[in-house]
Amino acid sequence: MSEAVTYELIHEDKNSGARRGVIHTPHGDIETPIFMPVGTQATVKSMTPEELKEEVKAQIILSNTYHLYLRPGHEIVKEAGGLHNFMKWDRPILTDCGGFQVFSLSDLRTISEDGVEFKSHLDGSKHFFSPEKVMEIQEALGADIIMSFDECVEYPASYEYTKQSMERTTRWAIRCKNAHKNTDKQALFGIIQGGFYEDLRKKSAEDLIALDLPGYAIGGISVR
Repeated sequence: MSEAVTYELIHEDKNSGARRGVIHTPHGDIETPIFMPVGTQATVKSMTPEELKEEVKAQIILSNTYHLYLRPGHEIVKEAGGLHNFMKWDRPILTDCGGFQVFSLSDLRTISEDGVEFKSHLDGSKHFFSPEKVMEIQEALGADIIMSFDECVEYPASYEYTKQSMERTTRWAIRCKNAHKNTDKQALFGIIQGGFYEDLRKKSAEDLIALDLPGYAIGGISVR
């Protein structure tokens, strides 16, 4: 994977190809497959870090770049010692890139080749997310695994638009890779897109694999 995150294969099923393994990160190991609780704004709602560890047995949690950027702000989190210290969680963290908000807040954003301009759902203020900005925010947050910026298209979407979006997502992944500097502490994962078109998904996977990123996620499957 990378100097920051490595994967160890423990077993692979001969019939299904299902794998059991361990992801090694700077903040501990993750035995896969794993359920990852969502702590969008640096907290899993109604649960303390101790409950997550002792009762849920969570090995990794997810937080969100878009929401943490708006409040309390990535610079504040950085000054607090990064997301792990900010939320008192000493196990691995993954931060999403904000790409899902590009889909879910479609009435509040405009997409271009450069990135996405959006109006805050909190106060209507305008902000701009480029791949480079997304890397800056995630590096300030300090998660172990960070995601490249992508667009998650709605369902249904036309073949032509989905193709354009998928190709732009790949170009954004290249820009994220070029902008990502904290490679010794954070692993950058790409996100496969292409809607529900098999050939576009195959093309997206092939193009992202060619970038030799530490890992990959399957994006844009359960959307309406």
